[in-house]
Amino acid sequence: MRKIALFGPPATGKSTLARWLSAELGLPHTDLDDLLFTPMGALPLPEFRRQAGEITQQDAWIVEGNFSKLADVVWHRADVLVWLDFPLPLILYRIVRRSLRQLTGREDSPQAHRLTWGKAFFNRRSLLRTAIRKYRNNRPRYAKQVAETAALGVEVVRLRSPHEIRRWKADVRKGPAESHPQGATRHTTGP
Repeated sequence: MRKIALFGPPATGKSTLARWLSAELGLPHTDLDDLLFTPMGALPLPEFRRQAGEITQQDAWIVEGNFSKLADVVWHRADVLVWLDFPLPLILYRIVRRSLRQLTGREDSPQAHRLTWGKAFFNRRSLLRTAIRKYRNNRPRYAKQVAETAALGVEVVRLRSPHEIRRWKADVRKGPAESHPQGATRHTTGP
């Protein structure tokens, strides 16, 4: 496991897991949001793809982010694709909890400085509404793209709960022969 692509909806712990994997395995970590969003605004897609592709041309990396439009330059180059596929009610609970912490000043992050009550909960494009819309619209597409990636020989680990993540992390610590927790879906030919 030297090239790891990690994705999932908001509030599933992508960044936390990616940072842990980076420390545990000694691999460099890149958050695709950090590439895409620059002080001058979002990168154009061709430049975003180019920069992500440069990272994944290296011998070892961890890349996290919800950008399936980069599947060919990120997912397909990975040894392992980790899909955090939590149920929608858990995602919504975590978004509400995180947003409330940020809005009340108990969590400091770049996102917290831009967050308002409307952006979190009430606007048409609020975090909650966007999470529901993307979950319903993107999940079937993700399943298809994950199957395509697996068909290329990339190992896919689909973790559906925080408990499965904890078990997988314990198995990762044990080494490659043990890194498949009971209950998690792992496949190399389809979802």
